[in-house]
Amino acid sequence: MTAGLQSPWATEQFGLELQHFDSATGDTVPDLVVPGLRRNPRRAHLLVSTVLGKHIPTDPAAVIGAGDRLGDLVADLLGSAAHDTVVLGFAETATGLGHCVASRLRARCYLHSTRRDVPGAGTFAGFEEGHSHATSHLLQPTSPELFANDAPLVLVDDEISTGATAVDAIRSLHRHHPRARYVVASLVDMRTADHRRAVDEAAAELGARIDHVSLAAGHTILPDGLVERVAALPDPDMNPVASQRGSVEFVTLPWPATVPDGGRHGFLRTDTVAFDAAIEHTTEAVATALGPGRPVVVVGHEELMYLPLRIADALARRGIPTRFQTTTRSPAYVRDVPCYPLRRGFTFIAPEPDDVPRYLYNARWPEERARLLLVLDDPADTDRLRADGGLLDVLTAAGEDVVVAVVPATDPSVLRAAREGR
Repeated sequence: MTAGLQSPWATEQFGLELQHFDSATGDTVPDLVVPGLRRNPRRAHLLVSTVLGKHIPTDPAAVIGAGDRLGDLVADLLGSAAHDTVVLGFAETATGLGHCVASRLRARCYLHSTRRDVPGAGTFAGFEEGHSHATSHLLQPTSPELFANDAPLVLVDDEISTGATAVDAIRSLHRHHPRARYVVASLVDMRTADHRRAVDEAAAELGARIDHVSLAAGHTILPDGLVERVAALPDPDMNPVASQRGSVEFVTLPWPATVPDGGRHGFLRTDTVAFDAAIEHTTEAVATALGPGRPVVVVGHEELMYLPLRIADALARRGIPTRFQTTTRSPAYVRDVPCYPLRRGFTFIAPEPDDVPRYLYNARWPEERARLLLVLDDPADTDRLRADGGLLDVLTAAGEDVVVAVVPATDPSVLRAAREGR
């Protein structure tokens, strides 16, 4: 993040600049995102959000507040239709943000796409993300009927660069259940005029209306040769090692089998009261495991963002200094220099069977040594989590004390039966 009026490091060194155009909320592009880098031949820049809780440990109230403001923009656009919407969040980055928007709207249903193919879930639809490192998105609601209405569909992502991913998702969903109106909601909208025209053309082709709302709109200035210049940088210094290894403790968190742990299989407006009660019950167990004294950085597991976010918010409300972020599939360039958002990085084997490495960035408190509370569901509680080169190994090697809180994952068949009244 920037310090005072000093420019971001990636701007000073490479000319990678994020310009602000306008905002309906008072937010600005430089307030919401900071330029980062990654070694990717298709896209060497990364917009690192300051309010998402993905790469940067963030005050949970700031994360929820950004989602609330975005939800308010959707509500202002849709009026009385807002409560009947279906909200879709994009995995992995916007699963928590999408849930925040849906909660603010009191939407009929929230669903996020997933890259975990859950046995017995069934796949309703899927789409691809062209610039991403992990392209396949699956939709696995407990029933296709969750989408069987004519209300607007709100698609939530952290950033809109071209609009292509959202349009691809809309095309796929439109084939399964056409509707007249779609809204794409994002923290920042960085589309060019050409990108906006392409979305308008897609809307005309589908015979539907596609609106966009964002906390701020701007433009990314990409200097010539950025891909090659980033590739020529020295290898990042990942997985720091401390003089003394940290500790690990495990706690199993209570969670009702008939309450969805998030939006992977659909979260209905009627699930809210039971979910909120489960968060309070779960936070009691977390607070007991943590004990008093030190600040806490709550770390969610990839798509599992909203539940850890809510735990982080509940801890903060109890007076415990708390920040929130998650692990990610996204490889980014780490450099420990001022005014760069990715100062420390960890790479580790995926807890679930997968050959693609995973990442965690920063994961520390600015002023003092915090405990890390790693919140994951039981499919990620594996031998690979504990193995050499796994997440617990690299974190404790860096001297971090970790409390691992395991939540029972939602079984879609149990949730489906509960919703059908069996």
